[in-house]
Amino acid sequence: MVDPLPQERPFLDALHNDDWPAPSRAWRLDEVGLAPGALAELFESQLMSRHLDLHARRLQARGEAFYTIGSAGHEGNAAIAAALRPTDPAFLHYRDAAFLIQRSCQVPGQNPLWDLLLSFVASAEDPISGGRHKVLGSKALAIPPQTSTIASHLPKAVGVAHGLGLQRRLGGDSEWPADSVVLCSFGDASFNHSTAQGAINAAGWAAYQGAPMPLVLVCEDNGIGISTPTPEGWIEASLRARPGFHYLACDGCDLLDTWQAAREAARLARARKQPVFLHMRCVRLYGHAGSDAPQAYLAPAQIEADEARDPLLVSAGLLRRHGVLERDAIAAHYHAVSERVAELGEAAICRPKLESAAQVMASIVPPARPGRALAWQGEVDTTPAPMAKRLNQALERLMQRYPSLVMAGQDIGRKGGVYGVTQRLQAQFGPHRVIDTLLDEQTILGLGIGLGQNGLVPILEIQFLAYLHNAEDQLRGEAATLSFFSNGQYTNPMVVRIAGLGYQKGFGGHFHNDNALAVLRDIPGLLVACPSNAADAVGLLQEAVRLADEEQRVVVVIEPIALYHQRDLLEEGDQRWCFADPGPEYRLPVGALGQWGEGHDLAIVSYGNGVYLSRQAIARLEADGIEARLIDLRWLTAIDHDAVHRAVADCKHILVVDECRRTGSPSEELVTALVERGVAGERLARLTAEDSFIPLGRAATATLPSVAQIVERARALVVTAEERQPATGSGARMPERDT
Repeated sequence: MVDPLPQERPFLDALHNDDWPAPSRAWRLDEVGLAPGALAELFESQLMSRHLDLHARRLQARGEAFYTIGSAGHEGNAAIAAALRPTDPAFLHYRDAAFLIQRSCQVPGQNPLWDLLLSFVASAEDPISGGRHKVLGSKALAIPPQTSTIASHLPKAVGVAHGLGLQRRLGGDSEWPADSVVLCSFGDASFNHSTAQGAINAAGWAAYQGAPMPLVLVCEDNGIGISTPTPEGWIEASLRARPGFHYLACDGCDLLDTWQAAREAARLARARKQPVFLHMRCVRLYGHAGSDAPQAYLAPAQIEADEARDPLLVSAGLLRRHGVLERDAIAAHYHAVSERVAELGEAAICRPKLESAAQVMASIVPPARPGRALAWQGEVDTTPAPMAKRLNQALERLMQRYPSLVMAGQDIGRKGGVYGVTQRLQAQFGPHRVIDTLLDEQTILGLGIGLGQNGLVPILEIQFLAYLHNAEDQLRGEAATLSFFSNGQYTNPMVVRIAGLGYQKGFGGHFHNDNALAVLRDIPGLLVACPSNAADAVGLLQEAVRLADEEQRVVVVIEPIALYHQRDLLEEGDQRWCFADPGPEYRLPVGALGQWGEGHDLAIVSYGNGVYLSRQAIARLEADGIEARLIDLRWLTAIDHDAVHRAVADCKHILVVDECRRTGSPSEELVTALVERGVAGERLARLTAEDSFIPLGRAATATLPSVAQIVERARALVVTAEERQPATGSGARMPERDT
């Protein structure tokens, strides 16, 4: 027999004395519609969850397990699992092991104890994450993994709920049945997070207007967030009268009370397609995690009171009161599960682990799937036009070619976007495919994650780059990690269009002119593109949609606001920054470079507004007899540094023009990569923006690279530098491209 831990003493004492606490309400089994055998099955799931928690601590003490945030005290969520269908998508709180275990009873061929133990010991055979994290998830059980449920999963649950009806209307293949209910659980402390509040508000906002929202939000209220108490009555007072929601409450320590409330929640959400807030009161046992000592911040009387409400004690009492199991049978079940968990635990620690960087990173990039683009029969507009018009035409074409493509963002529908890029698209395709969202970037990104996870291809618009920062965790912590932590089993492909960068005249200040891209460029697996002209904008957007559709990637396209309507290059009226539509098949693959000119004196490497400014600077340099070429990066992540090196290797000097701030900018990576490939430091220079925010008014461009600065830096590099080292390498180049 496994030696009991001190945490088991209250249950073992109650078992010895056959003395169990009374439930909060005297429900009869027939009254709530639960058979005796079903009650015993729920108790079995609770026992499995509890013994997993206990054994995780034993394994951690031996250095064999790495995660001890357990479910003890929350095991009542087993009844919620039983009240739902096993095909209903469930985004789970990290204390919901009993939910996963109970759901596995509804799907043949499952072995939840073994699967969860593999996760505890970070085995490469863990069927959900492949050993990358201890997460609750299962493809077979419709449970996408959540890495750390501090409310960040709520926005995408709202997105999935909205996507169910949208998929039904569009007639596409959905990840889940069209009549599903989406479940999302979280703690009472997470309820206060701005992400949770935004998602709750968005769900209610949609439902208030009659939009289908079959969503059950379960707040597992144990009264404390690590060490900070939740005010008594706070959750109920905040949600009972919330517009758009049905509020239900239950005692999560009482299986029968939880079962009846969960059944009603599922009925309301499924039948009425309306969101339900299920307030499940429970307790947290054994502290926040294995390293946490609740005695440091809880009075002994409070700890004892929580132990007296242990859901296992209440459940055992229900089994006895309703004549389902005798005391000896309960004892036999308890010890048999303990022995089984210990036996499987010893086997699990012997299973293979991840050993190499390649193994760890294998699931960062999602698996490919067949493309769904339809043929396009329209005419191509050969009349030169600026970037905003070309993007609008490309979006219209993409909406026609991809029936599963949906656009969403603030003001993109009726108004057509702040800069007119999405004009007339809502009138053509309908408000269900061109969605005007509420003003909440977390909700916009979460909506896209949920839509993408449900088989759609979302194109989201963030109105300004500076607006991204209050929501960037939806990209960093959710969108980009789903494939990684599910071993490629779940994906959320999406395209995010963001209007950004500087050089706007007379508008905005730092909150509308943001030239910081580091927050996007360091997210593993995320792709970032930045066009400099109208033709490239079409090619990058069309490739971004292909990447989302066929390769299930998350792609961000940074669109330079200052170039949206720019027509002229060198003089007023020359129309040299207007381009013909390159057509529906024009795509610029990741790493593909653009090039203007063939000069060997100087190579300028840039992107976005920097390309436009450098073209003007090169015209002045040519008047000085300096022959230059310009390399346009186009993609700011997954840069093909070998291709960049080939493109500049036969030039005497190389100048990187970077409109981002000096610290954390793409130019740091570019210069480093060139030096690593043998380019001498004296041949290199970079011109960047200052490490500053952008002001309003005439000083708006004072901190940014200018044409005059590019010319000055280039002349200093070429004219005054001693030719100490001859250029080397033939330097394969891309064809020259011009207006």
